[in-house]
Amino acid sequence: QVQLVESGGGLVQVGGSLRLSCAASGRTFSSYDMGWFRQAPGKEREFVATIKKSGGRIYYADSVKGRFTISRDNAKNTVYLQMNSLKPEDTAVYYCAATYDSGRYYYTRASYDYWGQGTQVTVSS
Repeated sequence: QVQLVESGGGLVQVGGSLRLSCAASGRTFSSYDMGWFRQAPGKEREFVATIKKSGGRIYYADSVKGRFTISRDNAKNTVYLQMNSLKPEDTAVYYCAATYDSGRYYYTRASYDYWGQGTQVTVSS
């Protein structure tokens, strides 16, 4: 069982930056693939980024590639999402997710077993 708690959301202007954090409970954080998803009002929850348990494989959605960076600190049981050059379309609730093995379908919600409660990111123009 893994419990996830996101933090770091807020209101930021276009072009600004935010860093989201997701703290995980448990002693086996390093055994989990971690992901970030987001959900805008009236839209489906969509994949943002994932980092495999070893930290060696990272994937991004095309919409955030080059602007967002996912990282993890296994010693702190925390995964981060650094978001730069924010756009109004990045406004959403951001969710952290975990699974033992996300496999090849790492970009789907169904691949993840544990979810945080979400943190709101609002980008104003």
